[in-house]
Amino acid sequence: MPPPQEGKRAAVASGGDIIGTLQDDLLKHILSFLPAQQAVRTCVLARRWRHLWKTATGLRITGGHELELTPVHDLREFVNHLLLLRAGVPIDTCEFRFDVVSDDNVPRVSLWIRHVILCQVRLLRLNVSRESQDCRLGLYFYVDSLPLASRHLTRLELIDAGLNDSFLDFAGCPALKELIIINGFCVHVSKISSRSLKRLAIIDSSFNQHIRTRICVPSLVSLRLEDNWDRTPVLESMPLLMDAFVRFIKESVDRCFYSDSWDCHNEHCQGCYDLQGVSSDECVILKGLSEAENLTLIDEHDMFIFRRDLTWCRTFSKLKVLILNEYWCVPTDFHALACILEHSPVLEILTLHFFSKGPEHKVEIKGCCNAVESSAAISEHLKTVEVKCNSVDAEVLKILKFLGTLNICFEEENILVEDS
Repeated sequence: MPPPQEGKRAAVASGGDIIGTLQDDLLKHILSFLPAQQAVRTCVLARRWRHLWKTATGLRITGGHELELTPVHDLREFVNHLLLLRAGVPIDTCEFRFDVVSDDNVPRVSLWIRHVILCQVRLLRLNVSRESQDCRLGLYFYVDSLPLASRHLTRLELIDAGLNDSFLDFAGCPALKELIIINGFCVHVSKISSRSLKRLAIIDSSFNQHIRTRICVPSLVSLRLEDNWDRTPVLESMPLLMDAFVRFIKESVDRCFYSDSWDCHNEHCQGCYDLQGVSSDECVILKGLSEAENLTLIDEHDMFIFRRDLTWCRTFSKLKVLILNEYWCVPTDFHALACILEHSPVLEILTLHFFSKGPEHKVEIKGCCNAVESSAAISEHLKTVEVKCNSVDAEVLKILKFLGTLNICFEEENILVEDS
């Protein structure tokens, strides 16, 4: 029998079956990228392929359509037989992507999820929609209230899911490193906790209006909170944090229409007073971010959370790169910007975005600290300051003037650049 490499060359030269020369383990890996229905259909190719699909390293239960979701009742019998015939063979990756129309199918889908957990799945992606039921938007697939328990799960992606405390208590998942929640319904979640989690992203998700969800992830190194709704969650200590991105852009309850602070003394103000279980003097988000090395803080909805937290501003003892938007640059005293700069003793790079989304800004103004006369109000390590905007207007000139009081110098030709 010729060596495998010679067999491949012979197959290529003769125009024969190149895939057939691959080893079984590689074929099983290739099958894991196909929707489950297509992977099963390979059993008719040849005798060798008859049972390969049963031990494929991944499952994609998606209905086979990339642009539209398949109703789960069209998949029910297939998935039941698929999981039964695989007989508990370990799974490396698994994706559920379909539409649950009837409430009757929810327990069945929950059993499928529990089954793949028992199959030692490492990467699990749940993208289960319920939005086609009577065309009612905002209807979520609610996961069951049992905690996850797996020594093998390392990455979990939850899309369009209704979540609860038990499911997001990962004490039983000691290997979990990455959690991604997109369009999650976290109204019934009071705490997200994991001692092993390294990367966390919560995007376009809704929290409770009356309580703050607490996030307890002491081993986290990367955090992304982006475009979420209602009450901002409380971040507990994250001593290993390196990179954090926080952006407020959606409608939030953390707003006051009576004052610029968080305590307007109006008992009817929902933003300031309609809140349970959180001390009025508790830092919500900046305390948890204080160990970050790279930090982006964007507020496009004029919430009071950042201003409130600055009252108890911690020292950002490791912060080297900081990106802020115009929220932090309110004249006349630029208190928010001055406060965070004062509490960032090792900061090296500061970038300010003024009403400019990027990445291609029309105007980029670069500056640096005066090497002769440095200011005690900023880091002695600050090397670069960038102001990115669409045009140099009166507001931009005010911030440049303020930065000048901190002995930060800008090249004049950059300042004169105007919007074309």
